[in-house]
Amino acid sequence: MKLISASDPAENRKGLLTLIAELKVDLFGIADIKEVRKEFFLPEAVKQSYSFGLAIGKKVLASVLEEIEDKPTPLYFHHYRQLNNELDRIALRLASTIEEAGFRALPFPASQIIDWKNQKAHVSHKKIGFLAGLGWLGRNNLLINPKLGARFRLVTVLTDMPLVPDEPLNLDCNGCFRCLPVCPAKAIHESQADFDHLACFRQLDEFRRRGLVGQHICGVCVKACSGLENSS
Repeated sequence: MKLISASDPAENRKGLLTLIAELKVDLFGIADIKEVRKEFFLPEAVKQSYSFGLAIGKKVLASVLEEIEDKPTPLYFHHYRQLNNELDRIALRLASTIEEAGFRALPFPASQIIDWKNQKAHVSHKKIGFLAGLGWLGRNNLLINPKLGARFRLVTVLTDMPLVPDEPLNLDCNGCFRCLPVCPAKAIHESQADFDHLACFRQLDEFRRRGLVGQHICGVCVKACSGLENSS
């Protein structure tokens, strides 16, 4: 992979899209982060060094979700980790290529919590994905893409490369409520603002303590949310 150094935001965007095609990702968008970088768990000087966030997504295989009913499965847990590993490798390759072109780039792990009390990472992949036009925050508190629903994982790379950003989507879950009745924690409600974070985390912790999986994951609402095209 090569990227020609350019100060033209449109040319840089074109180059990135070419690189992304080579990496064979399922979702990609560019977010203007200047208004949200104050929320990042990073030193102030580092926050101010970056103006754009690259949101990269890989879809969860439908075949892996098929066996999920009311709890996560070992197969889903393994697939979840493999997707995270793949996304981390992609983010590293992309960031390295951007640096080789003379710009700064900072990749973040697809799954890493640094503030367990508030369940926060260095950056919110969901927020970057929203600003990059990949989807909206759904009733299940996950980023929802029109085609993939919640069936994808995300990773983020920050950069100072001049770019033309994407715009957030003006969409929501509308009349789809498939995630509500299946949630084992009863954490999902009609309004996204009423999502019960604590109930969700307690259920995830219960799954982990029971030895079903080795991480705080579920997958039940992910299976239920397959996109607007399949919401009827």
